[in-house]
Amino acid sequence: MTTYTAPVDDMMFLYEKLRNNKFYNELDKYKDVSPDLVKNILEEAAKINQNLILPLAKAGDEQPAILENGVVRTPPGYKEAYKKYIEDGWTSLSCDPKYGGQGMPKTVSAFFDEMLSSASLSFKLYSELSIGAYNCINHHATDDVKERYLPKMVEGKWSGTMCLTEPVCGTDLGLLKTKAIEQNDGTYKLSGQKIFITSGDQDLTENIIHLVIARSADSPAGTKGISLFLVPKFVVNEDGSLGPRNGISTGSIESKMGIKGSATCVLNFDEAVGYMIGPKNKGLNSMFTMMNLERIVVGIQGLGISEIAYQNSLIYSKERKQGKSNKNNSTNGSADFIIEHADIRKSLLNMKSIIEGERALCFWLSQQTEVSLNHDNEKIKQEASDYVSLMTPVVKAFFTDMGSEITSEAMQIFGGYGYTKDQGIEQLYRDNRITPIYEGTNSVQAIDLVFRKLVNKNGDIIDRYINMVKKDLATEDDKIKPFAKILNIYLEKLITFTSWIKEKIQNSKDDANAASNDYLKVLGLVAVGYSWFKVLQVSFDDYENNKNFYEDKIQTANFFFKRVIPRIDSHCSSAMSGSKYIMDYKFN
Repeated sequence: MTTYTAPVDDMMFLYEKLRNNKFYNELDKYKDVSPDLVKNILEEAAKINQNLILPLAKAGDEQPAILENGVVRTPPGYKEAYKKYIEDGWTSLSCDPKYGGQGMPKTVSAFFDEMLSSASLSFKLYSELSIGAYNCINHHATDDVKERYLPKMVEGKWSGTMCLTEPVCGTDLGLLKTKAIEQNDGTYKLSGQKIFITSGDQDLTENIIHLVIARSADSPAGTKGISLFLVPKFVVNEDGSLGPRNGISTGSIESKMGIKGSATCVLNFDEAVGYMIGPKNKGLNSMFTMMNLERIVVGIQGLGISEIAYQNSLIYSKERKQGKSNKNNSTNGSADFIIEHADIRKSLLNMKSIIEGERALCFWLSQQTEVSLNHDNEKIKQEASDYVSLMTPVVKAFFTDMGSEITSEAMQIFGGYGYTKDQGIEQLYRDNRITPIYEGTNSVQAIDLVFRKLVNKNGDIIDRYINMVKKDLATEDDKIKPFAKILNIYLEKLITFTSWIKEKIQNSKDDANAASNDYLKVLGLVAVGYSWFKVLQVSFDDYENNKNFYEDKIQTANFFFKRVIPRIDSHCSSAMSGSKYIMDYKFN
């Protein structure tokens, strides 16, 4: 079984040293969230994840969720762990105190999301969608609906889901068939089928609050006719008590490659009572509040699984002896620990440099997210929102693609043992493999980035981001200049690639489409490089106060700038070769 130690020190380094967004620090609601408080929260979070939740990963994989007589049963230990989990208040961490939440910022809750993803992604998914549903209801529902549903969801007694996908539509939601018929009392009766519904049914909570997109009988075809509905598993009475079972049943649960402890359900809606959330025919706008935040969280899943894969690879490489390193002059045939071999060290540094850079980028994005939601100045709020919009597909796709790379590399370090179930490494690969697929495949994220996020109604967002990076790289600090020089070289390549993409969007959409994945990876590598640059500034400035910690940061960053960011060269040259030879090819 895998082991895990939450990287609290690295998280606290970011919270104490890189919480330097001026506009974030102007938010009154978080001024009392001190480093001491955050450290206390993270240390408690580490305990529950390491001691209670980590063992559930193996249990859920070996004894998956099952459908039994129409009822979904979660794996052994899940009920007891979930009870403790909600008693300790973890579902309420980032929720509004008005509904019983603790009101912690995303700069804190994102760290907890990472820990939980490392410990057991399957267990995490039972509460993760609840937070997404909470955010959607909190932003778009009436006060009456909020007061009736949110306290129980914040407490964790009720959970939430997101019901979009149908047999006839995945990404293309305009094709959906689920119908909503308005009733005389203003409620709706929903009928249809939804598939791939994460935590669509389970035995952990008293009620499940489904957020369902459907088409009202008098609404137009396509995405312009989609509305959002709140459809509870059990109808909720006026006094907040649970009424009769609603017209929702579980048709089946999927047998999956990974995240086997998580129930992925087919849900049948048979004249189920629903309540419209937000304006009629504007359901996708409301649902995207949930989906966009969820996409960032999925990126964090990739980061969390990468972290535990790295930790176990490092431990194993210090225990496994195999072959002689170049330093070994032994004549009796003694072997070295594999960490002495250059290729293994390269793999470990590749993992470490990507993980720590991603964590720093995620922390920057968490600050921007809070500014976009809570700042008083609308202009500042909008600029932060634009940065969040730009980076959301990058974090979702880049982090999860790197998760696939890192878990695969971890299996390689373990060799044959990594391919067996005993070590738990192959499970990390299988569990992560869904992350580049769900919440919008990574190809969809790349296309969304290129065609919708670089430039929007608020202007040229990518140009604004590039100028921000360029301005920060204009340093006179001799220690950091070599890193700034490298990053500037690749920033120029991003600028050239961006100009090419913008031109192709206008005159050759196939070229732009075929280059989208490469473009996202180039932007991701630059963004992670920029995050490392910010880490390096602190590391050099504060070096004497914590030499060992900062020396580790500097050397890890050195690897990233010499070995990882040069991948940009390959992505640019490949992508800018165009698409004619792709589109003209005749498949037999």
